[in-house]
Amino acid sequence: MGDAIVCGAHWAKVRAMFDDQGQNIKEAPPSTPVRVIGWSGTPDSGAHFVAVKNAREAENLAEDELHRVRKEAVTAAATPKDTSIDALFANIAATQEKVLRAVIKSDVFGSLEALRNVLDGIKSTKVKLDIVAADVGIISKNDVLMAGAAKAVIIGFNVKQENGVSALAKHHGVVIQSFEIIYELGDKVKEMLADLLEPDLKEIKLGVADVRQVFPVSKGFVAGCLVTEGKVNRGVMARVRRGKDSLHESKVSTLRRFKDDANEVRAGLECGIRLDGFDDYKPGDKIECFEIQKVRASL
Repeated sequence: MGDAIVCGAHWAKVRAMFDDQGQNIKEAPPSTPVRVIGWSGTPDSGAHFVAVKNAREAENLAEDELHRVRKEAVTAAATPKDTSIDALFANIAATQEKVLRAVIKSDVFGSLEALRNVLDGIKSTKVKLDIVAADVGIISKNDVLMAGAAKAVIIGFNVKQENGVSALAKHHGVVIQSFEIIYELGDKVKEMLADLLEPDLKEIKLGVADVRQVFPVSKGFVAGCLVTEGKVNRGVMARVRRGKDSLHESKVSTLRRFKDDANEVRAGLECGIRLDGFDDYKPGDKIECFEIQKVRASL
C-alpha cells in the first residue's frame, strides 16, 4: 500500500487494497486478486500496470500516454480517405444504417460474458448493435465521456455509478440504463433497437355502416346508413367499398342522427354519412371507418 502505479493513461497512489473477501490488506504477493483504491480513472480490462518510484512520475507517464493516444486519433482522422465511387457509396450506406452504440459495464467478468452472449443473440437485418466498449467496474466519468463522443448509451449490470456521473451524463446527453436481471437487459436493448426504426403502421377498424339510401343535400349527397359494426365518428378516416373495390378514402365530414349533427353513432342505429370529396354513394355500398396506429417496428 502507498505504491505509485501507472496503467495506460491512468495512475494511482494506492490508498487501500481489498482481497476477494473484502478484507483490507497491506500488500499483495503474486497471483493475489485485489481491489485497488486510488485510481485517477478506470483502466482498460486486461491492461498491464507497472510500479514507479513516486506519484509525480506515475502522473507524468499517464499524461504522456494520454497525449500519445490523442495524437494517434488526430493522425488517423487526418489520413487521406478513399475517394473512389465505391467508397462514396459505402460511406453513404454507412450513414444511413441504423446503429445503436453501447458502452457495457458489469460487476464481474462472468456476468460480462453472459451479457455478451445475450446481446450477440439479438439478430436483425434492419438495425445493428455496436458495442463500443465492455468492461467490469463502476460506471465512471470516463465512460460517460466515451459514450458522449461515440453517441452511445451506457448499459450497466449490477454496478453503481461514480460520484458526479449523473450530472455529467445529463450535460452530454448520455442515457444510462441500469439492470439487475440479464433477460430484462436484453429485452430493453431490443426495445431501444426497435425504437431506431420507423414505426410500423397498423390499421384498426372502428366500425362499418351499410348504405341503404342516398339523399341530396345543398352541397352534394349524403348516404343514409345503418351502422352494423362498432361505431362511426365524425372526423375519422373512412373508405367507401362497393363489392371488393375501394372507391374512396377521406374523413367523415358529416354525421347526422335524423336532422341533428352527431359526433358518434353506434351499431344498430341509423345515420347520415358524408365523406370529404365524395358523392357517388349507392345502396349496398359499405362505409368502413378506421384509424392508423403507429406500433413499434419488429427487428
